[in-house]
Amino acid sequence: MTPVDTMAELGAVAGTARLYTADEPLELVGGGRLEVVDVAYETYGTLNSTGSNALFICHALTGDAHAAGQRIGDRRPGWWDNLIGPGKAVDTDRWYVVCANILGGCRGTTGPSSINPATGQAYGLDFPLLDMADFVTVHRRLARHLGVERWAVLLGGSLGGMQVLQWALSHPDEVDNAILIASSSRLTAENIAFSAVGRQAIMRDPEFCNGRFSDAGTSPDRGLSVARMMAHITYLSEKAFSEKFGRAAQSGTLAPGFGIDFAVESYLEHQGESFLTRFDALSYLYLTRVMDYFDPFAAPDALDALRADPVKFLVMSFDSDWRFATSQSRRIVQHLEHAGLPTAFREINSPWGHDSFLLALPAYHATIQAFLDRAFDEVRG
Repeated sequence: MTPVDTMAELGAVAGTARLYTADEPLELVGGGRLEVVDVAYETYGTLNSTGSNALFICHALTGDAHAAGQRIGDRRPGWWDNLIGPGKAVDTDRWYVVCANILGGCRGTTGPSSINPATGQAYGLDFPLLDMADFVTVHRRLARHLGVERWAVLLGGSLGGMQVLQWALSHPDEVDNAILIASSSRLTAENIAFSAVGRQAIMRDPEFCNGRFSDAGTSPDRGLSVARMMAHITYLSEKAFSEKFGRAAQSGTLAPGFGIDFAVESYLEHQGESFLTRFDALSYLYLTRVMDYFDPFAAPDALDALRADPVKFLVMSFDSDWRFATSQSRRIVQHLEHAGLPTAFREINSPWGHDSFLLALPAYHATIQAFLDRAFDEVRG
C-alpha cells in the first residue's frame, strides 16, 4: 500500500480565494452572472523560480481540492493520495501541484448551496446553469492569483478529464501537456440516462422543496443517497462486484425479505449514507448537467487554436470501464490525431471498472510517470 504523506511532508498549503466580486463579477457562458465567487484550493510542492513546473489536477464529479496528504485530525487522505506525493508518479519534489474545488461544488467553492448576496439565502435553483468552460475560467483566474502563468501539465480523470480537454482546446497557449484519464468528449445516451435518474431521485424526494431545502430546514437525503447508490453501480465492473461480493449474505445466511440481505446491498447502502456527509444534492444536479451538455468537438472550429499552438496529450482508459468506455477515449484520440496533434493513448487492463482511475495500478501509474518524466525533462531544458 502506498504510504500516506502528511500535509507538511507535501509542502501543502490550503486556502480559499475570493476571485470575483460585485465590482468584477463572473460572467458565465450561459448568460448568468455570479457577483461573488470563492474557490477552495490546495497546493503541494514549490513553484520554481521560472514558474515552469506547475501541474494542475482537475477533480472528478464528487472530488474536491483535497487531492493528497493527511490532514491533522482527519482520517481521510486525499482522494488521489496514491498518485501525488514525494517519489510518486506526480512527484511533489519536482512539481508544484494545484488542485481546486470546482465551481458549483460544495467543498469550499461557490455553488448552489452558497449564500446569494442579493437575498441573504442559499441560491438553490436560482443558481445559474454552468458550462465546462466556466470551470476553466475560474481556475484560470485562480492560476493568476497563485502566480502561475503557464501550466506544464493539466491532469484529470472522468469529469476532470473533460475540464482538461476544454482547457486545452480553449487556451492551448497556457498549457504544455494534458493527461485525460477515463474521460469523454461527449456522453453517451446511456450516461445521460444514468445521471437523469439520479437527478430525478433527488428532485422527487419530498424534502427537496423545489431546491429550497436549506431554507426549509430539510434535506433530500433519501434521494441523494439513492442517486449515489445507482451511480456507484456504474463505477464498478461486473467482475469487480462478483469478486468483492458474489451472492454472499450480509449476516452469513440469507433471510428472504425486503431488507438488506445480500452483502452487495449493504455495501451500496453504506456508499449512499456516507455520501450524505460530504456532498450536496444541488451540486450533484448542477455538475452532472454540465457533463450532459459537454460536446466541445461539435464546434467546427474546436481544434483551430490547438492546431496553431499544439499541446502534447496522453489519453488513458480502462478495459473494464463501461461507464466511460475505451471507445469514448478513442473518440478523443481520433479528433486530436486528425488535427495532427501529438497524442499518446493507452488502455490499461483492470478488473475494477471506472473507479480504476483512483487506484494504484502499476501499469497505470507507470504510464503517467513516464509521460511526466518526459515533461519534466522539458521543464529542466
